Amino acid sequence: MLNRKLDRSRLHELAQVWYCTFSKNEFLLPTFRSVLSADEVRRAGRFKFQKDRNSFIITRGVLRTLLGGYLELPPSEILLEYTTYGKPYLLDSTLKFNVSHSGDMAVFAFVLDTEVGVDIEQVKDDFDLMELARNFFSEHEIAAMENIPETDLTRAFYRCWTRKESFIKAEGSGLSFPLDKFAVSLDHDHEATLIQTGWDLQEKDNWSLYSFLPEQQYIGALAIRDKSKGIEFANLVDISTLS
Repeated sequence: MLNRKLDRSRLHELAQVWYCTFSKNEFLLPTFRSVLSADEVRRAGRFKFQKDRNSFIITRGVLRTLLGGYLELPPSEILLEYTTYGKPYLLDSTLKFNVSHSGDMAVFAFVLDTEVGVDIEQVKDDFDLMELARNFFSEHEIAAMENIPETDLTRAFYRCWTRKESFIKAEGSGLSFPLDKFAVSLDHDHEATLIQTGWDLQEKDNWSLYSFLPEQQYIGALAIRDKSKGIEFANLVDISTLS
């Protein structure tokens, strides 16, 4: 399925982010399903709706394909472990990764020797943005939201949400991490900064935040616990023809 070796050595210097759309890869469902573990097949079967089942199968199939490329192993032989918060990882490996999906898109982030978190969200405006912000954002972020022009409020919310989500996924505690104890910037689509870390004033200096726009109506963010690494993106229009 993957017809070239991925250059793992590049991950010493940068994080690689791959993204794909489910609708363009549905024809590969049988192939993706064939590389899943027995547990993943069971998990796929628990989804009530076919769309959600397909999204899970494609996400895990692409993840295994990319991991297999980096590790030079068949995708079906990748052994995934899980933290107590449900975050998958590789046992005894310096290769770190994270996955997110929303709507018709999935993103996959890979790096070596440090923690990484990624989030993707389909932009919608069918809910009360400020109510959700006041429940989950920090005082600094709420104040920033209140000063954002109405026309930019939705995008500002998603900038903030994806950056916070990518950080807590990298940190590893999931949604048990107190969202109001740290703050991120939210006034620009591409410039992202971890502004405050309330439990340790110096912790913010250890992290890099990035935002990206993989397709119209989607906003993504990446968090890396390393200030020196860059980032590069690749669109998996059709993973079967990756070259």
